Amino acid sequence: MSSLFSWIKKQIGYFIDSIPELIKGFVLFVLAFSGLGIALLLRYFNQSGTIIISIGVIIEIFAMIVVYIIFKNYLKLEEEIKPAEKKQIKK
Repeated sequence: MSSLFSWIKKQIGYFIDSIPELIKGFVLFVLAFSGLGIALLLRYFNQSGTIIISIGVIIEIFAMIVVYIIFKNYLKLEEEIKPAEKKQIKK
C-alpha cells in the first residue's frame, strides 16, 4: 500500500513538473487553429467571403510565425541541454 502512495506521489510530481510544457502545447494548439476559428466566427456574423479569407489568412500567417519562433526557441534550449558528444579516435 505504501508503494502505491509513493507511485502516486511521484506521478503527481511529474505532472506538476510538466505544467509549463502543457501550457506551451495548448498555446501552440490554439495558434494552429486560430485562422480557422476566426473564419468560422466571421461566417457566423454573416461577413462576406473576401473579408473572411483576408482576415483568416492574415491571422493564420501571424500564428504560424509565432509557432515557428516558439519551436525555434524550444529547439535551441534542447540543444543546449544535450550538447553533441565528441567521438574520440583511437589509434
